[in-house]
Amino acid sequence: MNKLIAILDKHATGKKVFIFFLLSTSLYLAMLFITVPKVMSFSEGMRLLDIMPGGYGVEYVMGLFETLGEEGRRVYLWNQIPLDMIYPGLFGIAYSLLLFYILKILVRKESNWFFITFFPVAGGLFDYLENIGIIIMLNSYPSFSALLVRLTSISTVLKSISITISFVVLLVCLGLLLWKKLKPRKE
Repeated sequence: MNKLIAILDKHATGKKVFIFFLLSTSLYLAMLFITVPKVMSFSEGMRLLDIMPGGYGVEYVMGLFETLGEEGRRVYLWNQIPLDMIYPGLFGIAYSLLLFYILKILVRKESNWFFITFFPVAGGLFDYLENIGIIIMLNSYPSFSALLVRLTSISTVLKSISITISFVVLLVCLGLLLWKKLKPRKE
């Protein structure tokens, strides 16, 4: 863990944090406003697997894929998923660097608080597992196993939990940073 902390420490500069945050956010917005709506235009209001934080079951996946039809499944696989195979890595890097950058201001380098910088990485890893499961299901539809659906759904839930924790931790750290900057200094 010390090696990972050293890597983050080396790269958590204002410029790198800004660049990765900008790239991550730009890609997220492209998915949010372009590729997800494009896939959802085939879904008749059914939510995509990627955006179901509580998970899903076999019946839902079968219903969604049937509703999407061949063209909708193709758009999901070849428009949404390629961007979503880049985004988790960018998210993990951007938010880990951002948290580390803020923590360097708030706590000593020897602090155990730096472990929280790994929640975004965990979110990214679970997102990759989710994407791999979705790719396999899309390619094998209608012949995929209930176990695959369950594992993919668990990855979706764990991704959602990790990302939620990442954002909560980030908000708390930003609040503490603001408090530290605004509180009067003792003479």
